[in-house]
Amino acid sequence: MKYGKHFVAVAILIAASTAAIYGLLTIIFRLPVAASAQAGPIDTLFHSHFLMISFLFSLVVVFALYALVLFRRKPEEDEEAEGDHFHGHTGLEVAWTILPLAAVVFFGVWGAQMLNDLTSPNPDEVVIKVYGQQWSWYFEYPEYDDLRTTELYLVEGQPVQFQLNSLDVLHSFWVPEFRMKQDLVPGQQKVLRITPSLIGEYKVRCAEICGTQHATMLAPVHVVSQADFDKWIESQLVSVTNLTAEERGQKWYEDYGCNACHSLDGTVVVGPSWQGLYGSERIFDDGTSLVADDAYITSSIYTPNLHVVQGFTPNLMPQNFQDRFAEEEAKYGGQINIAEDLIAFIKTLE
Repeated sequence: MKYGKHFVAVAILIAASTAAIYGLLTIIFRLPVAASAQAGPIDTLFHSHFLMISFLFSLVVVFALYALVLFRRKPEEDEEAEGDHFHGHTGLEVAWTILPLAAVVFFGVWGAQMLNDLTSPNPDEVVIKVYGQQWSWYFEYPEYDDLRTTELYLVEGQPVQFQLNSLDVLHSFWVPEFRMKQDLVPGQQKVLRITPSLIGEYKVRCAEICGTQHATMLAPVHVVSQADFDKWIESQLVSVTNLTAEERGQKWYEDYGCNACHSLDGTVVVGPSWQGLYGSERIFDDGTSLVADDAYITSSIYTPNLHVVQGFTPNLMPQNFQDRFAEEEAKYGGQINIAEDLIAFIKTLE
């Protein structure tokens, strides 16, 4: 075969180039540790794409560079000489149409089947409710009296069905080590299924730009053994009625995401700091002012746009805290008042 040795050389170069580029891509786009049962199939699909990208790039570039180097006109050759004329090759044209099409269909079917497998219900799954709001997360465990926490605890090997809810704008629930990701859409409950497979510490991130503090919308994720999870649950199931008002206020401060906008150390974030708030004079955009007493703070929680402190932006704070507080208070038969607890906590922040 006239060009047989060239095809062999090109094949070897393509194989070497594919291996080198694939290795480079896996370094540049290094995936985080795989910490869920879903991560394995997803990583396999990712690396298959890396391999295909490396091969196709090499297929084009190696042929082009090889021809450029080996078949260029040499100085001693007749400038008027022309190479052989080709008018087409039906077999080659059919091949470069059918093979790429087959590859696309293959990856499409593979991806669709994988998505179906990864999102299918598991008979052993437990339900955890996830709530996202600007700019914090909290989680509820229906199987444990709707226990609410700002840190997510999961059991290694236990399938979980996350029921995702947004309290304001679009958010996206994403733990990179779990690979799976799902948007939270206001007014809709979305579902995400994950089986944690590696004990460790991770973070929930918001993967949908949701406002000025989007980058700080993080929450700890703890994947633990069943024994450690049971100990944690036992430590959490202390009724809030056994806490002091100040202790409950600190709990509500975290559970309702107040910490996303109001610091405790004087730092100005999205909203005014709570340090030294109680008893101070608050000056508003219209030039009026009020002393931050119980009535003012309660009003600021329930109707936050009524008095906007000078220098801050209205419409950022949720407008439905009164309803949300009432729902929580009903669980305890009216024994607690969340607004009063928050005020008690604020009074300690001199």
